[in-house]
Amino acid sequence: MSCRGHNRSGSESVASRRINQDLPVIARFEVCHRSYLAPDGSIQRPLPAFASDAKLLTALYRAMVFLRLFDRKAVALQRTGRLGTYAVSLGQEAVSVGIASAMREEDVLLPSYRDNGALIWRGVRPEEILLFWGGDERGNQFSGPAHDFPFCVPVGSQAPHAAGVAYALKLRKQARVAVCLFGDGATSKGDVYEAMNFAGVHKLPLVFVVANNQWAISVPLRLQTACETLAQKAIAAGFTGERVDGSDVVAMHAAAEAAIAAARDGKGPHLIEAVTYRLGDHTTSDDASRYRSADDVQAHWKEEPIARLRNYLVAQKMWSKVDEEQLAAECHERVDAAADVYLATAPRRPETMFDHLYADLPEAYAAQRRELAGEHDA
Repeated sequence: MSCRGHNRSGSESVASRRINQDLPVIARFEVCHRSYLAPDGSIQRPLPAFASDAKLLTALYRAMVFLRLFDRKAVALQRTGRLGTYAVSLGQEAVSVGIASAMREEDVLLPSYRDNGALIWRGVRPEEILLFWGGDERGNQFSGPAHDFPFCVPVGSQAPHAAGVAYALKLRKQARVAVCLFGDGATSKGDVYEAMNFAGVHKLPLVFVVANNQWAISVPLRLQTACETLAQKAIAAGFTGERVDGSDVVAMHAAAEAAIAAARDGKGPHLIEAVTYRLGDHTTSDDASRYRSADDVQAHWKEEPIARLRNYLVAQKMWSKVDEEQLAAECHERVDAAADVYLATAPRRPETMFDHLYADLPEAYAAQRRELAGEHDA
């Protein structure tokens, strides 16, 4: 892990001019960068202690492989008209899996729409995820911790929710942490700035995770912000931000483990910028080839997280060809079973859309419900 200043060369020239005017420097800031495994799986620097735990590392690997195969099945269902719009995690599986694996069950997850890996790690059944993206809200009544939040589709709007959750945890003096995930585009939203500012002022037990996959739909990072890093945005809110190799699941787990432990210990919020790359389309409604080149995507395939961890596991004699074949068979069986359960689930009747709007349904809506149900007023 290394630290460096976050000023661009242009900012440095401004700083130099100020020094020439004999103005004092009253504060300096640094942004640390965390990575352990190189793209080929080799070791870049001393690994954290857990990296020798074959059980944990193979669990992380299994979770990422399953997520990729699950995403592939979901896209196939969408392309054949059996699922709604879906966001894949291709290339950034290490982010949600690495973060969730460092959480305790009592912690609170506030995910974005691309964090299926985190939900599955925390016990959500794959068929429930398919049910949600198939347009059925019963998918949000999931098997994971009941206090976890459902998918958040409006960009960045889960950040204020996370600040509220963390404030409640602190008010109740509970040793629990809120973990909020969103994309790089969300850091340009006021919701996120306001949540970070509130978290910093009140020193909340909250970890913000930015999946910086380089693209906010079709907008590249360079057109979103002039900041050299997204991690440095935490500095303005009064707490620490760090940049992590988001394609290195060892680095993601280590960063999350440290940040969550500090938040639980009363040391306040932390921001993790997970630098990764979205190898697929933004969603199944997108065509990324319209705004980025095939050469750029192909270059980033060399950095993807699954092959990286597999290479390390094989080198450490923690994984074999037989293990890989067994895992592939298990994942395909599990994915197919989830799809079968989803496809066999009968849709809800239209009138049920009114059932959870009010404790006592107003008559205006009650009449509409009766009409949809085929009931006729006397």
